[in-house]
Amino acid sequence: MAAHNQYRASQYNNAAPDQAFLWDIFRRVDKDQSGAISDTELQQALSNGTWMPFNPVTIRSIISMFDRENKGGVNFQEFWGVWKYVTDWQNVFRTYDRDNSGFIDRAELKQALTAFGYHLSDQFYGILIEKFDRQRRGQVAFDDFIQACIVLQRLTDVFRRYDTDQDGWIQISYEQYLCMIFSVM
Repeated sequence: MAAHNQYRASQYNNAAPDQAFLWDIFRRVDKDQSGAISDTELQQALSNGTWMPFNPVTIRSIISMFDRENKGGVNFQEFWGVWKYVTDWQNVFRTYDRDNSGFIDRAELKQALTAFGYHLSDQFYGILIEKFDRQRRGQVAFDDFIQACIVLQRLTDVFRRYDTDQDGWIQISYEQYLCMIFSVM
């Protein structure tokens, strides 16, 4: 199983987008002027292109990646990483949204995940679409695409801890399986 070109929070801590530009955005998003952007504030600021609120699970996942102090939000320095992370995911999404529909269909999802190093069955891509298609359109929006990739990467990381010989097979007990799944949820 090839490694996904994973986006990790540590990659973005030293990113150098224009500080004045980001400070202006940060101030507008930080509605309560607390000096930290909460999940609610970030959700209101982001657009998934579908007129639906950004997936709250995706927002919490992103915040948790960058919130180094576990305060439930990101300060300005951490916001730089969030900005870069979301922007990079937008670029990835646009690369694989071949028809520019604003959604990733099954074929586009397969192409993206194959490029990331995953080799999965067509049946599994159907399961992914079903699981992450909040609008029940047979496709996933931008925010749900991010969430699908985050979940898949986390599950892969947990699987690899048990796949000590790296052959793509593990033998675990039911309780180990539950611990594995719950560590990702």
